[in-house]
Amino acid sequence: MFNKKEQMNYYLDFYKSLLTEKQQEICNYYYREDYSITEIAEIEEISRAGVHDTIKRSEVLLEEFESKLHCYESFSKRMEYYNKIKEYNHDEINKIVDMCIETE
Repeated sequence: MFNKKEQMNYYLDFYKSLLTEKQQEICNYYYREDYSITEIAEIEEISRAGVHDTIKRSEVLLEEFESKLHCYESFSKRMEYYNKIKEYNHDEINKIVDMCIETE
């Protein structure tokens, strides 16, 4: 399984637009850019506690979105199936599977 930051990065791929702009910015700094809480606090000109609270609230929201919508879970299963199909190594089928993957 993934560590917390990896998991949140995947959830952000699907649910980022459901967060507020401030939550998106802070999550981007923390999860995608790997900034520390102190660095984010300086950039955003807010307290470290404010950054920490925003991160924790965002994590709860992202986990709730996934528990209700299952977008990441469904995507992961589809990718697993695509990879199994590609193991049959049939050129025409692999082309179609690649097209499916590109639409994801």
